[in-house]
Amino acid sequence: MKFRVVRDEFADAVAWVARSLPTRPPVPVLGCVVLTANDDGLMVAGFDYEVSATETISAEVVETGKVLVSGRLLADITKALPNKPVDVSIDGARVAIACGSSKFSLPTMPVEDYPELPDVPENTGSIPGELFAEAVSQVAVAAGRDDTLPMLTGVRVEIDGDRIVLAATDRFRLAVRELAWSPNDAGAIGAALVPAKTLSDAAKSAGADHTGTVELAFGSGQAIGADGILGITSGAKKTTTRLLDAEFPKFRQLFPASHTSVAAVESAALIEAIKRVSLVAERGAQIRMDFTGDAVVLTAGGDEAGKAEETLDAAFYGDPILIAFNPTYLLDGLAAIGAPTVQFGFTNPEPDGSGERRAAIRPAVLRPATEDEPVADESGAYLAPDSEFSYLLMPVRLPG
Repeated sequence: MKFRVVRDEFADAVAWVARSLPTRPPVPVLGCVVLTANDDGLMVAGFDYEVSATETISAEVVETGKVLVSGRLLADITKALPNKPVDVSIDGARVAIACGSSKFSLPTMPVEDYPELPDVPENTGSIPGELFAEAVSQVAVAAGRDDTLPMLTGVRVEIDGDRIVLAATDRFRLAVRELAWSPNDAGAIGAALVPAKTLSDAAKSAGADHTGTVELAFGSGQAIGADGILGITSGAKKTTTRLLDAEFPKFRQLFPASHTSVAAVESAALIEAIKRVSLVAERGAQIRMDFTGDAVVLTAGGDEAGKAEETLDAAFYGDPILIAFNPTYLLDGLAAIGAPTVQFGFTNPEPDGSGERRAAIRPAVLRPATEDEPVADESGAYLAPDSEFSYLLMPVRLPG
């Protein structure tokens, strides 16, 4: 094998593939990348039986061939090379890399020990890369990170014709995004649970190409997810991942059809206020939000650790409500919404006969706010508005 490539293209391809490799591979070959030089150029690939990543770049191929070499070491080397053409060749059981006056010689591993790259299912449809990246980032923030609960570490992808719904939860918050896409089969219907980390990495890469589209391959028709693999293609980059074999919670029933009170607050001002007030909150402590009249009062801390309070304007409808949140989860939701104004939908606790206002214990729903005033039904409850993105957040119980 012998070829010449552009340094930047080579370094970018190796770095992108190497990011998907396991930090501590169970066997050494799974920490390697495969370089395959053929008439189509140079293909850089990696696979650990769960996730595969491949990218093909242009190359002047003198001799075709294939070689297996340490992925992270190759990524470090190609990143450090001078900005000159890179010549790569096989020298016995080693691979030789020359770039300007820099020369490296790396050991190779037997290519026959490397697993076969998985076949990609039939293409299901496509979506603009930037839209895909935005939608995935909005929901993936709510995915769990506890591998002992695999059903919570994924993003549920539901396909129904030209609509896709993405959902993720870690039990404390739930993010749901609905969007349109271009299916290959208008009658396609099905659902799959995709590892959140892999989906996020692929989406970020796709979003970096502001003019490209992403092709999702779950299978076709009624067989979506039947192969247990998802293929994600964006330009010359292709990722596959095994789907999670777990049951995702039934999430739609968690969203109430109406709210007893609704508030709209300017997002930027609220984010900055939360950051300031939470400075006195001990790690994991809550931030309290007291909605009444045309304002919301944020408080945190106590007499021993210090207290903080800040008041913001709010467009508020319904009965006054006191609620507390984990500040990190609240900030995650506000960032995911990304709208100038956020709407909160609350469900007030039932009166206990004491006449005192009790803290809310039911989830709040955050959505991008519109200019329309909330609509009340005959009972006085405010109907939950239609929204492409919703972030349901569990409150923190307050003492008493």
